[in-house]
Amino acid sequence: MGEVEQRPTAGSRLGVQENAGISTLEHGQKLPATPTGKLTSIKVQMLDDTQESFEVPQRAPGKVLLDAVCSHLNLVEGDYFGLEFLDHKKITVWLDLLKPIVKQIRRPKHVVLKFVVKFFPPDHAQLQEELTRYLFALQVKQDLEKGRLTCNDTSAALLISHIVQSEIGDFDETIDREHLAKNKYIPQQEALEDKIMEFHRNHMQVLLNYHGHTPAESDFQLLEIARRLEMYGIRLHPAKDREGTKINLAVAHTGILVFQGHTKINAFNWAKVRKLSFKRKRFLIKLRPDVNSSFQDTLEFLMANRDFCKAFWKICVEHHAFFRLFEEPKPKPKPVIFTRGSSFRFSGRTQKQVLDYVKEGGHKKVQFERKHSKIHSVRSLTAKPSEQRSENSSFTYGDDPDSPVVQSCWQGKELKVSVEDGGQRASPSLKKSPKEGRRLDGAVIATMEEEEEVVKDRPQHSRPQAQQPSTAGSLAGSPHLSELSINSQGGPPMAHVTLSPNLSPDNRQASPLVSPLLNEQTGIRTDDEEEVRRKRFPTDKAYFIAKEVSTTERTYLKDLEVITSWFQSSVSKDDCLPETLKNLIFSNFEPLHKFHTTFLKEIEQRLALWEGRSNAHLKGDYQRIGDVMLKNIQSMKQLTIHLRKHSEVLVELENGIKNSRKLETSCRDFEMQKVCYLPLNTFLLRPLHRLMHYKQIMERLCKHYPPNHLDFRDSRAALAEISEMVAQLHSSMLKMENFQKLHELKKDLIGIDNLVIPGREFIRLGSLSKLSGKGLQQRMFFLFNDVLLYTSRGLTASNQFKVHGQLPLYGMMIEDSEEEWGVPHCFTLRGQHQSIVVAASSRSEMDKWIEDIQMAIDLAEKCNGPTPEFLGSSPPDTKSPEEPTVDQESEDDLNASRTSLERQAPHRGNTTVHVCWHRNTSVSMVDFSIAVENQLSGNLLRKFKNSNGWQKLWVVFTNFCMFFYKSHQDNHPLASLPLLGYSLTIPSESENIHKDYVFKLHFKSHVYYFRAESEYTFERWMEVIRSATSPASRIRVLSHEESHVY
Repeated sequence: MGEVEQRPTAGSRLGVQENAGISTLEHGQKLPATPTGKLTSIKVQMLDDTQESFEVPQRAPGKVLLDAVCSHLNLVEGDYFGLEFLDHKKITVWLDLLKPIVKQIRRPKHVVLKFVVKFFPPDHAQLQEELTRYLFALQVKQDLEKGRLTCNDTSAALLISHIVQSEIGDFDETIDREHLAKNKYIPQQEALEDKIMEFHRNHMQVLLNYHGHTPAESDFQLLEIARRLEMYGIRLHPAKDREGTKINLAVAHTGILVFQGHTKINAFNWAKVRKLSFKRKRFLIKLRPDVNSSFQDTLEFLMANRDFCKAFWKICVEHHAFFRLFEEPKPKPKPVIFTRGSSFRFSGRTQKQVLDYVKEGGHKKVQFERKHSKIHSVRSLTAKPSEQRSENSSFTYGDDPDSPVVQSCWQGKELKVSVEDGGQRASPSLKKSPKEGRRLDGAVIATMEEEEEVVKDRPQHSRPQAQQPSTAGSLAGSPHLSELSINSQGGPPMAHVTLSPNLSPDNRQASPLVSPLLNEQTGIRTDDEEEVRRKRFPTDKAYFIAKEVSTTERTYLKDLEVITSWFQSSVSKDDCLPETLKNLIFSNFEPLHKFHTTFLKEIEQRLALWEGRSNAHLKGDYQRIGDVMLKNIQSMKQLTIHLRKHSEVLVELENGIKNSRKLETSCRDFEMQKVCYLPLNTFLLRPLHRLMHYKQIMERLCKHYPPNHLDFRDSRAALAEISEMVAQLHSSMLKMENFQKLHELKKDLIGIDNLVIPGREFIRLGSLSKLSGKGLQQRMFFLFNDVLLYTSRGLTASNQFKVHGQLPLYGMMIEDSEEEWGVPHCFTLRGQHQSIVVAASSRSEMDKWIEDIQMAIDLAEKCNGPTPEFLGSSPPDTKSPEEPTVDQESEDDLNASRTSLERQAPHRGNTTVHVCWHRNTSVSMVDFSIAVENQLSGNLLRKFKNSNGWQKLWVVFTNFCMFFYKSHQDNHPLASLPLLGYSLTIPSESENIHKDYVFKLHFKSHVYYFRAESEYTFERWMEVIRSATSPASRIRVLSHEESHVY
């Protein structure tokens, strides 16, 4: 008897490498080298009905032949395909990739193998390559013709109309009739010809300018329709149940299906299956115990004979491994003496490995020819249909940071432009998404490398644009956040942009913008210029500390102008701010703006004297900054009354937004503007944060000066003054930071009414994999001092997360579950009414979550009792603690909420929550507090991995993100780079940088080099960026006595 026995844990069905393996290779062992010797010719029939002959060694394993076919086709995603043939018993079987071909095919010269699709993914958007989708479309066409893909007449006509569109182009009645007469796509096609032609005509009319789909877009639409059919990708295997009733068995990505005729009557998800085995001609399915199920523990089906039974068992083994495992599984230990069961094991990459490989640019795009198409369509460097479709649910990345395809949606119109440093040639490539009317919610995101998200329905049409610099770049889909988002100058207002890498396999978006950030020739500084500039200015560390005061003060003044100028103008135009609230806000911010404008001028004048740019330095010693700081900090004390009002400003503004729909809309619209590059309420806390920056700067200055330095006394006095101010306002600032964070998170969540309540404190947010009935699924978790929320992202009209459940912390227990479930970094959270099993992405992430949750549980235990339920729109969860794996978060659940979600307003999609989702990481409130303290501004030179020149940019680091400006005078950033998940290192000798003060940022294949002007600024940038790339491991939570009360 052959069998696949999984350990009595859930690991075997969760897609993890630790479960019982199914591979005949030892760990780390590769396929044996291809045998040399006599070659044999093997014929393979392709999906376009052509035959090719391949010469392979007689004793070569099956993988050699499959690789030869994929290489012949230039096919990257060949893992979805296989070679099938009729064995000597006339049973259709798949070619085993590990066994020698000669042992599987008795007379290779007389057998024709068929190259066909073996694994059908749930969504064709997961197919990254146009060639792969073309081959899948040929498979659908073949299944229609042979009657395997059964459907009603309307669906059949629609499918054929897309095939015709792909083969002959736009509708022409005469040509259509001739083509349909010569080509038979389905039995009894004559009765459907009029309906096919009607659908074909409609393809042209529903699009702009009455042009139909391209062949690639037709493939996309064909697969979109086919995947919804019940028989898509289904191969029926005749069997009988225990009562002798004739049925058909099939296997799909979800599990094992049971059909009666062509009607599905039952399904067994992989999550429910504990063991698959066969004994002679009996096929056995052993299910996991389920008190809610009427099924027996073991189901038995009778097949025609042992060979049919074993062939089906093999297919089930391969489907389970391909769709459920993260990596090619480890093998079982080989028995020393006795063997038991079949030696067959799955070999090859899993779907996740294929997606990761293509996403990370492990391929080159090449041309291919469509045999049946009269339209010449080759794979190009323009956005692929899947990428265009996937913009509905994700950001995208370019293949190379040096030749990016920057993408964005602009005012509902798409424009495709490539970007190259220094290039000045026009290259507009207009392409419309196969799925019309899609655009990223909230912020208009322009991406240069990778990643994610949710969409909102809005008509979107192509339009030409004036000449823009461009370069050949290619897109690769990815499951994370956009790496580099860029906004061009001019044009209509556009929401602030994000610059980020990676952030889900089926995620991309098309429609690029060109930014002077990447293309301005005047922005590139030569090395000679830089050396001359360095020699001209002082090198004392105190000078660079003073310069940091100046550069960060410029940014702080711009942040104040967001409130005093931009926000004031916006709400005045809308006339939505009550007079009392208007006076409260601007009467407290305008005096600050006026004071710091004068302060900045004094700092810059002192720097000018220090640098020798004025003869005034001959009249005295101006190479110091302590006196200027002392004078202004003493004057700043008079503004303390305004600083104390900021907590009231924050609370009253949030109350006003809560009570006025008009004000809420106005504030939300303002947050979507480019100038508001952070959440609005963050700017209201900037004055309090700035005091901490002054304190840090003066501490560094006092530490640098010896006690006998002429500037030491003033610097120490200034430090004492600012420390006193910080101490007075620190408690208020902590409360306001928590209050602001709760309101910011509230905007990211759907399905919760009263997140912001007195006493609630935010602790940590991040991505974890949650065990449900469908296996491990990514979820976003939010930990507070009284409750843990878990959420998911669906295809909604906003970039928000839908709350699926809550776990009160009172009475909760944490259990290590790695051994029980066979999942790495896995632990169980047992509440009083519900238990869930979650897995972190790494050991360090798991430790952080366990530490913080345990601390929150301890705090909750000190309270008077459990926290009342507070979910606003979700029904109470009634699952018992013993059934964590029965939790079903189905697609239907997500889709059911779509109607109400579409009424949600646009929401910015590049917040920290979204970055954590894409980078599969987490951040705590301590990390946010550290980020507040680690803010920096200044000029940096930036270089891509393969570019030659360095580009001068004004860079602002805040909120775990680098924002890029052409100069410090710009009102809004051109692009941004979220740093969570990035690695910060020093370039190695092999990278041939050969410059001083250079640091390197890289995430997967995305690499950036940045060059500072001095050792001090280099160390400062390293310090603040490390705070974002290496978040704090411990959490700081206020005790119950210090709970925030609003």
